[in-house]
Amino acid sequence: MRIGTLDTDQRVLVVAEIGNNHEGHAPTAIEMVRRAADCGVDAVKVQVFRTEHYISRRDQARFARLKSFELSIEQFTQLADEARRCGLLFIATPFDLHSALALEAEVDAYKIASGDVTFFPLLRAVARTGMPVLMSSGASTIDEIRTALEVVRSERSDGGVDAGLAVLHCVSSYPTPPDEANLGAIAALGRSLHVTPGYSDHVIGNEAASCAVAAGARIVEKHFTLDKHRSDFRDHQLSADPHDLRDLVDRIRRVEAMIGSGEKRVQPSEAANRDAIRRSVVITTNQSAGHRLTADDITWTRPGGGLAPGDESALFGRRLVRDLREGERLMRADVE
Repeated sequence: MRIGTLDTDQRVLVVAEIGNNHEGHAPTAIEMVRRAADCGVDAVKVQVFRTEHYISRRDQARFARLKSFELSIEQFTQLADEARRCGLLFIATPFDLHSALALEAEVDAYKIASGDVTFFPLLRAVARTGMPVLMSSGASTIDEIRTALEVVRSERSDGGVDAGLAVLHCVSSYPTPPDEANLGAIAALGRSLHVTPGYSDHVIGNEAASCAVAAGARIVEKHFTLDKHRSDFRDHQLSADPHDLRDLVDRIRRVEAMIGSGEKRVQPSEAANRDAIRRSVVITTNQSAGHRLTADDITWTRPGGGLAPGDESALFGRRLVRDLREGERLMRADVE
């Protein structure tokens, strides 16, 4: 899957999820973009919404908090510009149709939040842009995810044959208990849905997110904050701070390197050991020229480099043409 200039088949996309951890303060959001870039991530992601089209006014406390966290489209445009100056991709999760369309010129990809897997008007609006779509799957059944993908594909101008779709395994629990991370679902989603698999992490710490790469994730998203104790807003506590994020990027790159190409071949570091760990056919006792060999006359010892196991039958019943001492290798040229 290609997002901007990055191909997830070649490199795991690491996304710092800024979310609402800026708490509505644009300069903080700018600083978060810069610090995320310093940590070595590939992309930053923001959440964009007009609260009145996202949260019910009846939920007064939540409405007031989210309203205070709103940034304008102009401010998000500035964030996108800053991300590109820092060499990062810019991804947005829109929570209403206006926000989705207003950012079309700024984003490298759209993210669909887990809670909006069944919000078909938003799925259609995002799909019509033709941009890559990353879909979180928290609290969703496989049938719900499959239906959501069908909605997106049905709106694509190419009939849905493009590869610009990813499904991120996610557990919508904040924080997620480690024993419920269910990382085995990552590869299963990719296989069954024919999409790029990824992982959106809500487990505290870096272990789950780095293990997700070994489990098949080609996109990894982690919430990011400048200070875990900035306020009582829940996301700060489950987010990675700059120290954590830098450590996570390092871990992911090490895991990525260890996974390699997946092709089973002799590695450069082991090539010199091939003969040392293989076996050769050797004589078990001192024997003189003219002796007729039987199976009782041979054994197999390390190192290799001589007649290999499996070829010894060519010796049986034939006579030695030279004297051999116990443990000496037997070669085809030693028999007539």
